Amino acid sequence: MWTVVYIAPNKKDALRVQEILTREGFLVKIKPIGIDTENSTFEVMVPEAEVEEAMEILNEL
Repeated sequence: MWTVVYIAPNKKDALRVQEILTREGFLVKIKPIGIDTENSTFEVMVPEAEVEEAMEILNEL
C-alpha cells in the first residue's frame, strides 16, 4: 500500500521531492490532486513500509 509522505504545491516541487527520495533508494509515486495536472497540488507517496525512513530524509531538507 502506498502512503502519502508529502503534499507538493505544484508538479515541479513534486518531481524534485521524487528525485531526492529516488536517489536515496525509495520507490516513489506522485499523483495530482485534482483534474488540472499542471496547476494541481501533488501527493508524493512511498510504500507503507518505507514511510518512517522517507520522512526522516524529508525532515532533513
